[in-house]
Amino acid sequence: MILSLLFFTFSFVFYAITALLYIGSWVFKKRWLGQAATAMAVIAAFSTGMILIFRATEAGHAPFSNLWESMMLFVWAVNVGYLIMEYKHKFRVMGAFVMTFEVLAMLSAFLLPYKFKSAEPLNPALQNKWHWMTDLLSRWGAQKYAIGWLDFHVVTTFIGYAGFAISFGISIMFLLKNRSEEGGRKSALMDAFPEARVLDELGYRTIAWGFPFLTTGIISGAVWANYAWGTYWSWDPKETWSLITWFIYAAYLHARVTKGWRGRKAAYLSIAGFLAVIFLYWGVSFVLPGLHAYA
Repeated sequence: MILSLLFFTFSFVFYAITALLYIGSWVFKKRWLGQAATAMAVIAAFSTGMILIFRATEAGHAPFSNLWESMMLFVWAVNVGYLIMEYKHKFRVMGAFVMTFEVLAMLSAFLLPYKFKSAEPLNPALQNKWHWMTDLLSRWGAQKYAIGWLDFHVVTTFIGYAGFAISFGISIMFLLKNRSEEGGRKSALMDAFPEARVLDELGYRTIAWGFPFLTTGIISGAVWANYAWGTYWSWDPKETWSLITWFIYAAYLHARVTKGWRGRKAAYLSIAGFLAVIFLYWGVSFVLPGLHAYA
């Protein structure tokens, strides 16, 4: 546990430096600051990945058993997703928003009580492995690295969350840029943003990317629930809020495709969807505990 917490400290510092570099690149328009920010984002992603690897080694299972571990997976997924988007679209200014959010996520994990950070054995209900994978890996003596429905469920769900988190940041950028464009006010900071229509499209693409993963996560979670508790769906608070979140993003995609929703309405719905994700993840764990609660 010492190594995972040590890398957590490193990662916290790396994300803070990364956010400052992205903000500096946005404000001062220095190319070298942007390049340094991207390099630091890669280092932070590697460091967060090491947290997950060391915690899995220390705990003897995938690092998804408590709130702190799942937060590390979420931070890592958002970082990797952002880096892919930056590489593809070359808009480093988005990093000022996404990496600031990453710092806040790391801070929230840091403030968790120690009992939510310690490596604990999995509940017997969670200890399921895919037999075919266990048999395959056993040939090399690596059967402990086999995954099961829980691992698949958590990973796909958090990839979806990562897409929604990035879309959340882009939606805030869109609202700021749209207000600037409609007001006809010139601003050096807003001029650094892509056009509002480009941000609107990027927000849509990230949700379109995250939604299938959330859907897969919910379906695989139902399969896992049947394995663990003998029922596919029990209207547990987390299951209920997962469905609410799914409906919000489904409504976003449906309204965009069939009703042509663009602009502020779409941005507000994207923000509402991610607020539902936050409540699903944090609020349910502390306010509405149930079978799925980490707290």
